[in-house]
Amino acid sequence: MSLSAGQPNATSWRGFVFLGFSSFGDLQLLLFVLFLCLYLVTLTSNVFIIIVIRLDSHLHTPMYLFLSFLSFSETCYTLGIVPRMLSGLVMGDQHISYVGCAAQMFFSASWACTNCFLLAVMGFDRYVAICAPLHYDSRMHPILCAQLIGTSFLNGYLFGLGMTLVIFHLPFCSSHEIQHFFCDTPPVLSLACGDTGLSELGILILSLLVLLVSFLFITISYVFILAAILRIPSVQGRKKAFSTCASHLTVVIVHYGCASFMYLRPKASYSLERDQLIAVTYTVVTPLLNPIVYSLRNRAVQTALKNVFQRRLLGKG
Repeated sequence: MSLSAGQPNATSWRGFVFLGFSSFGDLQLLLFVLFLCLYLVTLTSNVFIIIVIRLDSHLHTPMYLFLSFLSFSETCYTLGIVPRMLSGLVMGDQHISYVGCAAQMFFSASWACTNCFLLAVMGFDRYVAICAPLHYDSRMHPILCAQLIGTSFLNGYLFGLGMTLVIFHLPFCSSHEIQHFFCDTPPVLSLACGDTGLSELGILILSLLVLLVSFLFITISYVFILAAILRIPSVQGRKKAFSTCASHLTVVIVHYGCASFMYLRPKASYSLERDQLIAVTYTVVTPLLNPIVYSLRNRAVQTALKNVFQRRLLGKG
């Protein structure tokens, strides 16, 4: 049932309704079970990674420090979206207040931007490790690592705040039905009244600054990394060097591919079904991909996991 009737202006209704999964009918319960299982695995995997890196001294290196903060950021990102989505699927209440929608957009955008910056930092870490291995410890010192992490989080919050302000300074009129399952920037912007050209341009500029600048930084890092790998004389040495970057590259391709499709295109090209599929991948699958591809397939992390469990078992014994 549409909520647009009897709501002629922006002040008559101060909330929104999600229509994301309304067309699935009886399948919503099945979606709830599927997304809940994926979310629990994602949450557990990322928390495990954080705990293991914290407990195992062998993983107290810049590479794993950045990875633990990426897992933390991904966990916070999903916390702002998935529980609300699951609640709507099982309870049927798809309403969200005006302030609640703005808060969800701010936190989801902030953590998403932070993820981009952290991936760029991790690319820089791999560049130093491969191109200047003898100077790695002196260059990637704790103060620099703390500065890189702090800058990533600060910039993420600033860009998230900017995107939220660009959209929520606009008036919202007759329709308050969001064609999505959370308050993402494109579907909320499509509900704004009047000329939204400047706001669309503002969102595009902010998205370009986050995605393209961080991706350009990663690309430059990997150009130097590839050049350094090609100078390694042995095939085995080249394989070993590239293997340290393969997981990061996989996460970067999926992360930036989904994000670019969602945010670097005009409003007229939005599609409910297609965008929901991409958004589910971006909000549920990608955070699960990080611990699986980047950590759980890593021998050092696997060894650390075994050591932590063995210590736990011996402690109980």
